[in-house]
Amino acid sequence: MLELNQHNKYVPNLPSLLAVCDANYGRLLKLLPDCDTEELIYHFDVSPELRYQIQIVECCRYTTSVEIRQIPNGSPAYLQPSMMVRLYHDASMAEVLSFQHMSQIKPSYQYPNSKMLHRNEKEQMNIFLAEWLCFCLENNKKQTPLTAE
Repeated sequence: MLELNQHNKYVPNLPSLLAVCDANYGRLLKLLPDCDTEELIYHFDVSPELRYQIQIVECCRYTTSVEIRQIPNGSPAYLQPSMMVRLYHDASMAEVLSFQHMSQIKPSYQYPNSKMLHRNEKEQMNIFLAEWLCFCLENNKKQTPLTAE
């Protein structure tokens, strides 16, 4: 639920956002047993027409950055979600850094705005990641690790 203060400004629900990020970290660890191996790519086959890819793009001591995207299946690019996610190993959290090429996501936005972003856009993106990861965990028929070329 959106929380508004006395000046109608949205105030992020930090405990809720942190809970989603914490749960997403656990889900990603289930999907990526080798999340500390840079340049590793996992393909998840849900059906012959629906595939997802998670690519580890950067590994550091306390963080790992991954790109998650739907593999093209003939549908337009705007229907193929993609996002960059950073795993914080010391805090056991995963946070969406960018979504559909939109980066530098603010914790809250004034509404209405020119890009029609939700007041709680950051939280919505992390909730979407949670739903996506749950879908992959429940429907994964085949998981294939590949090394990046």
